[in-house]
Amino acid sequence: MFEQFSRSYYLGRLYVQPNSGDAPAMCERQHRAIRRQLYDDSGDERPPLVMKLGSRHFPVSAVESVPADTLAVPPAVLSESGIENPPSLREVLLATDDRAEQLLSLSGVG
Repeated sequence: MFEQFSRSYYLGRLYVQPNSGDAPAMCERQHRAIRRQLYDDSGDERPPLVMKLGSRHFPVSAVESVPADTLAVPPAVLSESGIENPPSLREVLLATDDRAEQLLSLSGVG
């Protein structure tokens, strides 16, 4: 689903669609698989998945009701990304675990 793009990011393609929640979310099963595969998910307190759509970074939670291969985002994020007719297949960047920690600490979330 994601492959190495740079030292700080993985690149993937996901369907981006609006969600009614306040936070971006993806399929729970895929979220767990990505954490196991790409993040050092050794049981320590690890950062959440942090994705970048357009110019905005945000933590992504796991939600059972989100379809596979889909990133569900709040309407504000959707409008900022320039997506006009969702769902739309888009390139999405996933921050590496160390980059995610850095981004979250800069934003005051982590």
